Parts: sequence; structure tokens; C-alpha cells
Amino acid sequence: MEQYRNLVTAVQEFIHQTHHHYIQGKWVPSHSGLTMEDIDPSTREVLTEVARGGKDDISLAVEAAQQAFRDKTWRQMSPQGRGVLMWKLADLMAAHLEELAQIESLDMGMPLRQAQYGTIPMAIDHLRYMAGWATKIEGETIPVSTGSFFNYTLRQPVGVVGAIIPWNFPLLMAIWKLGAALAVGCTVVLKPAEQSPLSALRLAELVTEAGFPPGVINIVTGYGPEAGAALASHPGVNKIAFTGSTEVGRSIMRSAANNMARVSLELGGKSPNIICADADLKRAVSGSMLGIFMNQGEVCSAGSRIYVAREIYDQTLEQMTAYAKNMRVGMALDIKTQMGPVVSSEQYERVLGYIAKGQEEGAKVVAGGQAMPGAGSGFFIEPTIFSQVTDTMSIAQEEIFGPVAAVMPFDTIDEVVERANLSAYGLAAGVWTENVRTAHYLAQNLDAGTVWVNAYHVYDAAAPWGGFKQSGFGREMGHHALELYTEIKDVWINLQ
Repeated sequence: MEQYRNLVTAVQEFIHQTHHHYIQGKWVPSHSGLTMEDIDPSTREVLTEVARGGKDDISLAVEAAQQAFRDKTWRQMSPQGRGVLMWKLADLMAAHLEELAQIESLDMGMPLRQAQYGTIPMAIDHLRYMAGWATKIEGETIPVSTGSFFNYTLRQPVGVVGAIIPWNFPLLMAIWKLGAALAVGCTVVLKPAEQSPLSALRLAELVTEAGFPPGVINIVTGYGPEAGAALASHPGVNKIAFTGSTEVGRSIMRSAANNMARVSLELGGKSPNIICADADLKRAVSGSMLGIFMNQGEVCSAGSRIYVAREIYDQTLEQMTAYAKNMRVGMALDIKTQMGPVVSSEQYERVLGYIAKGQEEGAKVVAGGQAMPGAGSGFFIEPTIFSQVTDTMSIAQEEIFGPVAAVMPFDTIDEVVERANLSAYGLAAGVWTENVRTAHYLAQNLDAGTVWVNAYHVYDAAAPWGGFKQSGFGREMGHHALELYTEIKDVWINLQ
């Protein structure tokens, strides 16, 4: 088809394969023989078929990971050796960046420009950052007061990690989990989202090329209630790392509890974005539009609740409305596209349902509010902005995970802090002000794991990422992530 003509040859060949699970360094068909269709959200057409894994496939992958952990091939490889292999994988990803970007755009609707210049380079940077940590994981000596003892600690890998990732940033989320786990010596079973599994499978090919020992990284594709649930409840898994919805996160916790497996959760959000009266308005408007419309709003930290100081509310809303109406919505593979389709028919109906509900509850659509059949046959929705929104409305309280913003006025800083914190979530927040006191006051008082000031959607491998309240617990990225994948062992040596 026309939209596939510019694909690199390797991607054309890749998407026409039938894809199996990657277990113990080999491609293994599902135990059941079942497959599932992988859909291009820009066209609603079937791209390829992927193995539909279940309990038996997960068990096989966990056994492979256990064996790789027990035989000490990986965890007792020198830290430098692990770092070298991780760096080699990052180099291979960089060499195949264009392929990975095209696969990401095809599979989940991410605009190609964003994949090429944003998320894929971020994934590569993150893997390199974590590769550097492999040689820097240290214990400590403790001057104990009991008797004559030398006391020290060791940081050791927790064991087999079950990593369950979402569909919105498939490769980046996979690397967030793999990076820290591999650096400390864990082995991994990765379950990508059923909506967008292809970049993880292409990564598996690069894992083999890089020379990782068999069983260190295993990938099982399948539906969440089948493969994901089986991984979360498997007694051979020592730690579950999950990114996704809060609802599924609760289910993960219940499943993992039976085996006392460690759990870290990076969950949903309904992030407030506050524009103060003294803000640089041009900068605030463009930054806020990035905050909500990047990746079609399919971002857990999307700034979907925009609070604007009343004295600049009307002009800010006017500029935001114009910005949204002028956005280029189109095929994900078009390099000029600013916003692509949402990922699936389910998400398409969900977002349109919230837009209708917002109108039913009394909010006013000032931009968008419709499906966009003219953009293509895929799951396209207009960038949508609501005014006349109250804090109790569904569109102001519930995570939509789509291109929908609620723009609301506020009168005082203390008022906006209280309103911003009246949410079950606490993942991120944005602040736009030229006053350093206001910036620090809001940063300290907002219930959020990350606060951006005069910016939005800024990330770095060295900076911790995670949420408060029902946005989960544990931190991805930065050295804090290593804590999720290690056990601390205390050692006493009697010196008498």
C-alpha cells in the first residue's frame, strides 16, 4: 500500500513474518498454536500475526530465566562484561534506529518524527546509562557497636523479573525495565502489550546478535488476561515490574502477593498543568499543547488538567484553541504528522465516549471533539479542548489517555494547589511562571512524582520517574531504579 512504500526493506520483511515467542535464545511457537492479529492503527489493517501466549508459554520462559539465573552465566559474569553486552545492544539499536522507529509508528500510531528523534534515541540513551551502572553497584561497610565484628553489605540481584509493559511507548518501556534488571544481574521474562509487540520482538533479534547468553532475556507475546496474568502469578518470578493502568496494577499486586514477589508499579495519571498570570504565555501555550497532545495524549503523564490564572484565561484559551485546530493529524509514518491515530478500536471508542460524556455533563468543546475520517481510515480523533469544566466532571477526574484537555481558570495559588491535588493520581505536574518563589512553592506542594517548571515532557535516564498515590510506587530511571532489582545482604565477620 501507498503508506508502506517508504519502509526500509528490513521492516517490510519483518512485518511479513509470523512472529513467535523468544525463549532461551530461540524462536518458539505458542504451546497452543494460537496467534493474534497485529493491527496498524493508521489503516485498521492487519500488519502481521503474533504468537498468542498463555500459561504454558510463560512457564517455559520463566524456567529458561531461572536456569540462566541459577547457572550463574549472567549474574556472575563480570560487571564489566554485562555492561559491554548492554552497550553492544545499544549500539545495535542505534544502527537500526530507522527500522525501530518505523516499526513503532506502524504498530501503535506514534508519529514517525517522535519515534525517530525522541523515544527510540531515549531508549538507546537509557540502556547506555544503565550499562554504566553495572560496574558501580556497591555495598557498604557499617561500624557496628556489637562486639568485635566487621560488618558489610552486598547488593545482589533479586532473581527472575517479570516485566509487563504498556502499548504507548513499547520499546522505551521495555528498555526501562530491562536496563536496570540486566545491569544488576537479573534475568527477565518480558510481556509486551498485545496492541504493540513488534518492537520488542525486533529487539529480541538484536539481543541474539549482541551475544546475550540464552535465557537472560525472554519475550512472550499474548493478551494481558492470559500471558500477563500468568506471569504476574507465576511462583518462579521474584519481582514484577509493571507499567500500565491503575486498575490492572491492583490486579498485579493481588497476583504477586500469593508468591510474596516484589512489585513496582508505574500507573496512570491525571496530571495538572498550571499556568500562572506571570508566565511567558507563548512558551506556556506551546509547552502545554505538547503536554497533552504528544503521542495523541496516550501518555500517563499527559497534562490533561490545565489550570490557567483567571486574568489570562480567555486569551490563553483562545491561543490553545487555535493551536489545536492547526495541528497536523495524519498517518503515523508521515514525517510531517504532529499527531497520529490512537492505538486501537477500543481506545478510539473510549476517548470518543469521554468526549461525549464531557458534553453531557455540561463542558463546552472549543476545539475538536470529533473523529477524523478525513485523516485516513484509522483511529483518528481531533485534538480536543474543553472549557466550562468543573473539577468534579469525569473529564477532569478520570484518565482518558487520549487527546483531550480540560482548561479551567483559577484565582489564587493556594486554591490551585488544593484543586490540583484533589485527584487519586500523582504522577506528574507542570508549572509555568517567571517567579522563582512561586515555582518552588508549587514544586514542593503538588502531589506529584515529577514537577516540570516552564517545560513539559522532559525526561532523562539519570532522573528518577514514578508517582504518588494511585500512580504507583517505585522509581524507573536513575540510580533509584537499581533498588527495585536488588536484595541487600548483611554480612558479619567475627574478628575475635
